[in-house]
Formats: sequence, C-alpha cells, structure tokens
Amino acid sequence: MNGGEESDGVEVPMKLASKAKEKQAGVAEQGEGRTPTEENIGQRSTRPAQEGRGVSQGLAGVRKVARERKQERFTTLLHHLTIDLLRASFYALKKSAAPGVDGVRWQEYEDGLEDRLADLKDRIHRGAYRAQPSRRIYIPKADGRQRPIGIAALEDKIVQQAVGTILNEVYEVDFRGFSYGFRPGRNPHQALDALSVGIERKRVNWILDADIRGFFDQMSHEWTMKFVQHRIADPRILRLIQKWLQAGVSEDGEWSETKVGTPQGAVISPLLANVYLHYVFDLWLEVWRKRVAKGDVIAIRYADDLVVGFENRAEAERFVKEFKERLAEFGLELHPEKTRLI
Repeated sequence: MNGGEESDGVEVPMKLASKAKEKQAGVAEQGEGRTPTEENIGQRSTRPAQEGRGVSQGLAGVRKVARERKQERFTTLLHHLTIDLLRASFYALKKSAAPGVDGVRWQEYEDGLEDRLADLKDRIHRGAYRAQPSRRIYIPKADGRQRPIGIAALEDKIVQQAVGTILNEVYEVDFRGFSYGFRPGRNPHQALDALSVGIERKRVNWILDADIRGFFDQMSHEWTMKFVQHRIADPRILRLIQKWLQAGVSEDGEWSETKVGTPQGAVISPLLANVYLHYVFDLWLEVWRKRVAKGDVIAIRYADDLVVGFENRAEAERFVKEFKERLAEFGLELHPEKTRLI
C-alpha cells in the first residue's frame, strides 16, 4: 500500500478493466451483454437471473420465494434439474472449448444427445453421477506470469451450468448492486461506469485498489459450504458442489487432491466465488459503511478485484487495517504488491 501515490484518475479504472478482461479469458462458458449502469451502487441488484429468457415457471417461483423470504433455506431444488435444463445448459457451452480429462468435445456429445442427457439426468437424481478431476492448463497473464486454469469434463460442465442456473435464481436477488463480476447481464464496462458515477457523485478523495492474493486457489472448502448453506439446504445440491470442490486436478496425467480452492475456468467457480465474497466482503462492507464511516464510501467489486473509495484518508487507512483482519478470518490476504491506497 502506498499512501503517497498520485493518480491521474485513469489508472485504477484501466487496471480494473485489464484484470476483468483477463479473468473473463479464464472462464470458458460465461456470456454477458451490456445493460444500463446501475447508478446507485449502494443498492442491491433485483435483476432477474436469466434476464427473463428461458426461465421455467418453476425457477421463476424459486426467485419469487428467494426475493420475498430472505431467510428461506431451499430444501428441494434438484427436481428443477430436468432434461430441458440440461439441454439448454449443453447448448450454452462454447462449442470450441478445449476438452477435459474425458477428452470429449462438444460436437461428439451432441451425437445422440437426448439419450446422453436422459442417462445423465438419471445418474444425477439417483446419486450415481461422479465428478471428474479438472485438466489443468496455463494461460499467460498480463504481467507475464501463468494463470492456472481448470478444464472440466464435458458432463461436469453441463451439470455445473444447470446447477448454476438454479442457484442464480436464489442468489441474484441476494447479491448487491456493487458486485459485477460474472453475473448474468453484467460486465466490466458496467463496473467501470458505476465507478465513474460513484467518483463523480460522491466525495471520493482516496481510493483503495485491492487485490486478494490467489483468491480462487485459497477459497476454503469448509467456508464455501457454510456460506452456500445459508440459503441452500437441499442435500443433493450440496453434495454436487462438494464433489466438484473435491474432484482434484489432473496435470500431465498426474492426479492431485484439492483441499482448498476452486478451479478457475470451471463453470460453477464464479458463482461460488461471488457467494464467498458476498458474505466475506459485501455484507461486511455494508455494516462497516453504516456503523463506522462518517464520510462517503463507495465500492465496486468485480469477482475478487475490489475498488473502494473514501472521503477521508483516516477512514481509508482504518478500513484497510480492518479489511485485512476480516480476510484473515477466512484464510485470505491482500496482495501487498497489488494493493494500493491512492
């Protein structure tokens, strides 16, 4: 953190855009369109999870209950995982995506698709579905280093896509308006727009540009499951998530266990990351802003990249100290070289 660093007002937004673009490159099956900026960045999002397209009546009912009953824990969700949803999930995947450890490509799976999906649905519902390890590859980062990416087997991608669609109906009414990363109908441009609006309309003199060190690799499986269980109590859904977290990785034919973290590149990982930081950061920030801050405070979060603006330096420095303590409770830390107070 450099307390005396000057900024021309462009550096932080450009860095956010660069990192957001880099993260999108590692998430194979995410697609978002640009929609108008949500100017009041302190408000939660009420945007429907799938923008009203292709949401079944049953899933729309899940969203309605989630919106009206904030303490509701959903005990029966897996029945929404139908052949229709699996089919839609399959066609939502990128046709050209690299194969996982199974070696199966999209075009191969489409041959005889209906029989394959019927068998997959049957295995899921009777508990016979088994998650396969992710195939680890590396893509170059902007700083010249390599980012590890986990490529799931095709059936794992389909099931993760389907479960993510179901869970989005719950979480899209919970997630806050200042959370922009890997959410339906949201993109980096909107995050930058909202940041600009916040800086222009609020008294912002100090900006914390924060980077959580190795976030996806350090996510605690125990905390992930605890956070998910605040809203999800269907044991079959919970078992699926645990299977994906514990499936391990395969690199050069060698399998290794994963005790922490979720693979970047897995379809379900962005949602789990947002759930994790919803409880670790978003809700905590709202309380901090209400109970501690005397001046204006704005925030934008894009996955694990955070920009927080403050009216005065003393509150900014107090926030940094207390945020570090908060992260440490959940096995996380700020990257000392990539976190700056400007």
